[in-house]
Amino acid sequence: LSRDITAVEQAEAMRRDFVANVSHEIRTPLTVLAGFVETLQSLPLDEDERQRYLALMAAQSTRMQTLVSDLLTLSRLEGSPPVGSTDWVSVHLLMQQVAQEAQALSGHVTDGSGKPHAIRFEESEASDISGAHSELLSAMANLAGNAVRYTPPGGEIVVRWQSLPDGRGEYSVQDSGPGIAAEHIPRLTERFYRVDSSRSRETGGTGLGLAIVKHVAQRHGAELKIESIPGRGSTFSLVFPQGRIRQHGAI
Repeated sequence: LSRDITAVEQAEAMRRDFVANVSHEIRTPLTVLAGFVETLQSLPLDEDERQRYLALMAAQSTRMQTLVSDLLTLSRLEGSPPVGSTDWVSVHLLMQQVAQEAQALSGHVTDGSGKPHAIRFEESEASDISGAHSELLSAMANLAGNAVRYTPPGGEIVVRWQSLPDGRGEYSVQDSGPGIAAEHIPRLTERFYRVDSSRSRETGGTGLGLAIVKHVAQRHGAELKIESIPGRGSTFSLVFPQGRIRQHGAI
């Protein structure tokens, strides 16, 4: 008797890689926190120094909380049943919520170090999407958040919703950032894969955002498209099927 165990071996390899990545991502901020705690316990610091160390510790704690939150989101997406088609979500409402998050993140990323991002939101038609509001918001906000994180201060970002001629709907985020080399694009949706790991960590990225976007897209029958030219920026798009789009006409 013979049995093909290729899929089993691949799953086991993915599990090992996943555990190793999670361990590394959590160990780094924990090491920083432990070092700061030891410093606070052993050295006489003035109030300004104490506050600086405490702020850095708070940032590392927030990073770990974000990582755990993204891991739980991925676990929920993978283990839950397919999204139904009876609940409708307003695209305009989603765009408003994405705008609030993107503007807040832009203020945090620039933090007085440069001009704020020029973020523009466009809608061609009033539309609804059939799906889960929390999942759709998570995917859309992740794409907008990535654009903010990787676009230098003062750069331009366009978040757009448009109805396609064949009845489908497209949500896209276009930025004027550094762009992504072609060899990285096929791997962008892998967990913890980063084109620039140092930049991602500096701005609070967990390396799980595009993996979440991919799962949300699959659960809603959507297609994730990535176009990028190094030095000229990137465009990430979610194209939803006609059956999940309900249009109301021009805004």
